[in-house]
Amino acid sequence: MNRYDFVILGGGAAGFAAATVADELGARTAMINAGLPLGGTCVNVGCVPTKHLIAVAESLHAARHPRFEALGIPSPTFDFSRTIAEKDRLIATLRGTNYHDVLAEMPNVEFIPSEGRFVSPHAIDVDGKRIEGEHFLIATGASPRIPSFPGIEKAGYLTNREALSLDRLPKSLIVIGAGPLGLEFAQMFSRFGCAVTVLTHGKRILSREEPEISAALAGYLREEGIAIHTEVEVTAVRAAGGMKTVEALIAGKEESFTAAEILIGVGVRANTGSLGLDRVGVGVEENGDIRVDEHLRTRVGHIFAAGDVIGPPHLETVAAKEGHVAARNALADANETIDYSAIPHAVFTSPQVASVGMTEEAYAREHQLCSCRTVEMRYVPKARAIENTRGLIKMTIDPKTTRIVGVHILAPLAAEMIHAAVLAVRNRMTIDELIDTVHVFPTLSEGIKMAAQAFRRDVTKMSCCVE
Repeated sequence: MNRYDFVILGGGAAGFAAATVADELGARTAMINAGLPLGGTCVNVGCVPTKHLIAVAESLHAARHPRFEALGIPSPTFDFSRTIAEKDRLIATLRGTNYHDVLAEMPNVEFIPSEGRFVSPHAIDVDGKRIEGEHFLIATGASPRIPSFPGIEKAGYLTNREALSLDRLPKSLIVIGAGPLGLEFAQMFSRFGCAVTVLTHGKRILSREEPEISAALAGYLREEGIAIHTEVEVTAVRAAGGMKTVEALIAGKEESFTAAEILIGVGVRANTGSLGLDRVGVGVEENGDIRVDEHLRTRVGHIFAAGDVIGPPHLETVAAKEGHVAARNALADANETIDYSAIPHAVFTSPQVASVGMTEEAYAREHQLCSCRTVEMRYVPKARAIENTRGLIKMTIDPKTTRIVGVHILAPLAAEMIHAAVLAVRNRMTIDELIDTVHVFPTLSEGIKMAAQAFRRDVTKMSCCVE
């Protein structure tokens, strides 16, 4: 029997979260997955492998550049190919334990490793086999977007997917793009020993973050030897003599940059081109993103979509949340929505960047008023104790209510620290409520409390024990 209560196209975070809900609800479900192996972007070519390699690079950098006077400078060996092999073993293990093994415990879900294409509103074709469904979820994710620079295809390039599987470390690398992916890979490869140049069309790196964070992080990356060029207009790419050259205009002046490899990190494009969506009337934006309402329903009532395929924010956690909500709405008429205003995101550079809520500019634009304070990490006692004072914490509040509406962190463990801020924003806490909350001392997270205290006193002249 090829008819199901629920048909999921995609086996990544959104699809897996939806399958979990469907199984718990007892819905007969088919999960159709093609492209990346089971687990999708996160476990195969995203969060897991990149954070593993970033941790290796961090350890290597720390050994070569100790922060403490008492430590000498050793000369650790580094084997790039062995690092890639270790990463591959990690992926294989997690793909098995966190996906294949979990799926095997879902009696109501059938996994079909192939590609599906809509042939009618209630049917898809899978390798010539017709599969019918009462409800559908499109969760096919996204793939790296490649800009149409003249000569780029002929010259050749890497995306994050190929960069994670190189068999040897390139001596030099041009990274096009200064968003999270571009900067994480730039710093990682630089710390491995590769000469790295970052080119971005934007006026600054991490253009969606607070400008103070962008400026500070750019300075730290440059201190490590990474060349960063902003407001770059790429005019051509060519390859010759085993090297690749990017021709560009910067402030009207012609410049050229040459390296062994080019890494493209300018964003992603939804995987919708081969799904036959035009046959069933599912609306698609010009960039390929599927249009959905607040319940994650497309304009075809029984077809839902979730994850990267519906556009930003392109985050594993968001995809999983959307998959969960879409499945409950499809199968249980739950009528659930998602509050995107308190969803955090992070960039795993060193120091890390993490943010939740609105920036100063965004809040002021929407409400015509805003109040902010910024505390440098050098004033946080724990940061001074561990001699890692790079970074800052910026807090945005509504000046009428003193409610915290945004927190933006550049710090060694920003991705771990941000969750206290998430709760503050989500629960509409005021600065005084946060100040009144006792924190562990000394911790980096205490810096969030200090950012709230900065609205009441000068924290640069404050004892460690001031409440």
